[in-house]
Amino acid sequence: MKKNIYKRRDILIGASAITAVGVLAACKDEVSGGTPSKPEKSTNISKNIIQWRMATTWPKNFPGVGTTAENVAKDITKASGGRLEIKVYGSGEIVPAYEVFDAVRQGTVEIGHGWSGYWISKHPGLAYFGGIPGGLSPSEQSSWILQGGGQKLWEDILDPYEIQPFQAGIVQTEMFGWYKKALNSIEDIKGLKIRMAGLPNEILNRMGATAVNIPGGEVMSSFQSGVVDAVEWGGPWMDLAFGFPKIAKLCYGPGIHSPGSMNEILINKKLYKDLPNDLKEIIKIAANNANTQSYGEYIYRNAISYQIIVNKHNVEFKILPMDIMKEFLKMAKEVVLDNAEKDPVAMTVHTHYQEFLKKAIDITKYQEMGYLNAREMANKV
Repeated sequence: MKKNIYKRRDILIGASAITAVGVLAACKDEVSGGTPSKPEKSTNISKNIIQWRMATTWPKNFPGVGTTAENVAKDITKASGGRLEIKVYGSGEIVPAYEVFDAVRQGTVEIGHGWSGYWISKHPGLAYFGGIPGGLSPSEQSSWILQGGGQKLWEDILDPYEIQPFQAGIVQTEMFGWYKKALNSIEDIKGLKIRMAGLPNEILNRMGATAVNIPGGEVMSSFQSGVVDAVEWGGPWMDLAFGFPKIAKLCYGPGIHSPGSMNEILINKKLYKDLPNDLKEIIKIAANNANTQSYGEYIYRNAISYQIIVNKHNVEFKILPMDIMKEFLKMAKEVVLDNAEKDPVAMTVHTHYQEFLKKAIDITKYQEMGYLNAREMANKV
């Protein structure tokens, strides 16, 4: 993933941002596992120190998404020299997971960390900023936001809600999910209760399954108790942390439902506007830096966790049957379009996104996809 280079609006912002990059590079990846104190209303304890609370949609310090939120908060705090302190709270510590959006909008908390696909009931156009089924890969998703105009479209959607968004972490292409029984054809999907979230839920429903939208903190207990028959969450690293290999011995990929899942920070816009320009720039740099750092960590830890899951837990990883993939992706096009047609702004985002997706598909066969196919063939010789 390419390093982000930002145009500086003036010398002050440029100097502060350069300083922030230097501090971010020096920050160590330390994640506190301590029990948080009782949440208190943030205050300016002096004219130079601002305290913010970050509510997240994830369990506290959960590997991957939870630790990414912690790292963003630490980077902002360190890069600002302590002038902007951010304390992270897991889902349920201040508000439930699916109330983070409203908590930021209403000023209950100053900043949130989550996934844009959770908020499509607020605006259908938000689906694209978390990544859509059959859509952009992780690197392509980040490129669309940073270089392709996605950031401006995102801000336009959230402006009426008085929320400032930034990308803040991206997941390596996910697994389709964990199953207790084998999937041999589309018929095996029908009737299953499957945990997914966002637009993929509607796809599963149209395929004859029953999609169940469960927040992260409840996924494991729901799978263990039989509330759902199958679950998806992330990849080997996060799935191992949840304990899925203890319950199911079949994991299917690829994650066609979520190829480029991107996390976000959402900031109360009034508070964001009141910040000095250098602190605004530090937030933006720390958030975008999280994409590079998290993506690299996912690739590394997924590779290690995969070996543990296979060798220690005797899990079988399998490729989804072709008829399931074809039907899912066919249905995905219909669901994505139906969602976009709910709102003219969403349709504008849809058109913009699809135009970039087409360009990405045209070239990637000669680049990443072409190389990965060649490498696979070479390893079979």
